[in-house]
Amino acid sequence: MSLFGSSHFGLPRLKPLSSKRSHVVSVLDIGSTKVVCMIGRLTPREESQILPGRTHNIEIIGIGHQRSRGIKTGVIADLDALEGVIRLAVDAAERMAGLTVESLIVNLTAGRLGSDIYTATIDLGGQEVELNDLKKVLSAACQQSLRQDRSVLHSLATGFSLDGERGIRDPLAMYGDALGVDMHVVTAERSALKNLELSVNRAHLSVEGIVATPYASGLAALVDDEVELGCAAIDMGGGTTTISVFAEGKLVHTDAVGLGGHHVTTDLARGLSTRIEDAERLKVVHASALTNSSDERELISIPPIGEDDRDQPSQVPRALVSRIVSARIEETMELIRDRIQRSGFSPIVGKRVVLTGGASQLTGLADVARRILARNVRIGRPMGVSGLPTAAKGPAFSTAVGLMIYPQVADMETHASQSGLLMSLGGNNSRIARMGQWLKESF
Repeated sequence: MSLFGSSHFGLPRLKPLSSKRSHVVSVLDIGSTKVVCMIGRLTPREESQILPGRTHNIEIIGIGHQRSRGIKTGVIADLDALEGVIRLAVDAAERMAGLTVESLIVNLTAGRLGSDIYTATIDLGGQEVELNDLKKVLSAACQQSLRQDRSVLHSLATGFSLDGERGIRDPLAMYGDALGVDMHVVTAERSALKNLELSVNRAHLSVEGIVATPYASGLAALVDDEVELGCAAIDMGGGTTTISVFAEGKLVHTDAVGLGGHHVTTDLARGLSTRIEDAERLKVVHASALTNSSDERELISIPPIGEDDRDQPSQVPRALVSRIVSARIEETMELIRDRIQRSGFSPIVGKRVVLTGGASQLTGLADVARRILARNVRIGRPMGVSGLPTAAKGPAFSTAVGLMIYPQVADMETHASQSGLLMSLGGNNSRIARMGQWLKESF
């Protein structure tokens, strides 16, 4: 059955994880460069000062990844090719785990992700804030976000206000005349979601939940202090670069730029007149985002583009390769800088930026990012997960690990539904979360 039937409310919502039993979670990261399937066992953990936002320990018991086909700059271009790659990746993970996968949590990069803040206010008349008041103000904010041509991926209450005083996390039982809420809503085009669902269904699998790529990569790469104080996570993939801004423990903004590591490879292939495969190898082995004076003296052999045996490899200075690469990297970083500035969240980001994704591994990239973004930059790798093979511990696998983390934070979201409001805030153990569970059962 399609997830996108007649209801304009649309998407599946993950059920909250039980804090008393283990769960097996399967995820699928569909990217422009690779498709990754991970199967993980989530076991309840006791509260800890290390990654305190996590409710479960994650052990990867199966992983499969294939070179992506049928995806161009995050958009599905060939359903048949993508279906074949999904089948191979899932099959490899199933064999390793000894399990059969029926449904998956999938990421979404395409669909022109929208990131908007909606504000709603209700009158309290000087009375105490009750659960019904929370329901009203959250429902008012959620209803504003509903659009016929777009579906809501994530909807998070980033903060409440009482009588204009902002920054209140838990207004229950407080007194005031007006209760307000700021709701961050991430949306995507319905057509992109339908195509994503179709590609998974054709491999005889169902979609359990859909997560925006920037949210997933931020969950995996950021530490709790960064999420609390304010930080930007920049996921540099093959076809796209996504931006997510976190503050006070919540996702507050997302954006995407249509440039990635594959654009650097294409620039090299065109500039040096060589094949895409050879350009990719040159990028990985020889390229740097920084130019060095010694690079002028070092020569690199460039394989010819033709099949003629008489064609000899050409010799070019390594500095030429670096100049081609740095031009595209600088353009990408300048776009990211401008997007963060234009979003209005630049003061929240402060001096903290984390680079992740496969393309972030380019030599010298962090130094260029520090210079252009004028911020402290580090390379973020997936954290708090056991069982990952060595090859999957790098930044390229942050999104897949973030999808595995997502079920632990999914209950922080509040969504409109046909039967009213699906509400849960602040984590499994907070007072609002427990009342939210009662709301779901009562309304």
